[in-house]
Amino acid sequence: LRVPERLWRSDAPASEASVSLVPEPLPEDALDELESLGKQGTWEVFGRRLKVTNLDKVLFPGDPPVTKREFLAYAALVAPTSMPYLDGRALNLHRYPDGAEAKGFWHKQRPEHAPDWLGSWVNPDADEATEYVVADEPAALVWAANFGALEWHPWTSRTDLPDRPTYAMVDLDPGRRTTWAGLLTLARLHRTALDHVGLVGRPKVTGRRGIQIWIPVTGTYSFRETRSWVEQLSRTIGQVVPELVSWKWEVRDRGGLARLDYTQNAINKTLVAPYSTRPGREAPVSVPIEWDELDDPDLRPDRWTIRTIRERLETVGDPFRALLGASQRLPELT
Repeated sequence: LRVPERLWRSDAPASEASVSLVPEPLPEDALDELESLGKQGTWEVFGRRLKVTNLDKVLFPGDPPVTKREFLAYAALVAPTSMPYLDGRALNLHRYPDGAEAKGFWHKQRPEHAPDWLGSWVNPDADEATEYVVADEPAALVWAANFGALEWHPWTSRTDLPDRPTYAMVDLDPGRRTTWAGLLTLARLHRTALDHVGLVGRPKVTGRRGIQIWIPVTGTYSFRETRSWVEQLSRTIGQVVPELVSWKWEVRDRGGLARLDYTQNAINKTLVAPYSTRPGREAPVSVPIEWDELDDPDLRPDRWTIRTIRERLETVGDPFRALLGASQRLPELT
């Protein structure tokens, strides 16, 4: 599959029709500047000036522990790679201002003290948060990290059409009895099914226990339609391996089996972003993978951390790039 570098917008003037899908990488001297700061200071990153604080604070346990300074450096390094999956989307932030070992909480409202340049979207239909952060430039992700957001969760729809998702999502949620081999079996069955109907999708390890599959679709479907389609796909697969899957809603009723969670295909329900950290030891990262990596004996959901992902990006690249610019109709399943 050809991996696009740029997207051609037929609705734009010729001089503006070619749009880069991936921002420019972080200049190396930006990390040197961050390293030279004391416990706090002003950091210029991606052309924006951010007041960064508590830089020596421990955010993730580890050996050695991961400090806020290291986390901000990671966010800046990965922001250009992660940005295409965040751009133009409302962002739900999972904040852990006291670090990963303390209790976190969801933060959806754009704070009043946010800088003027930080993207925003007012949701006219909101019953809780009314104005969301929109991470439409790499510096916004660094801002989110500085704000204590250890997890980044973009909406599956864009702010211009919030009720029209551009991804159909499959969430393979393991139960207490689900083995890693069993989860891989479920992922491979989804691959076979997508190949059978001619759809492009890619898996992603979550950084915790699960695997997710992202399928880009045209922005013409409702959430009800994508949810129904994913449910039909997953129930068909569940019939192949009924010993692995439960369809019970409550965790306690599932008998320790996996759930193929199609219900995440709903407005303001989100899955963790590609290359977001998770609140665990060594700062594990949710990482896109190629389908054939499901056969890698070293693969685990939390295999990569902020200290190991850079080498992977430099050698393997971003498997989700194959999804950028894709616009697929969901075929009928028989």
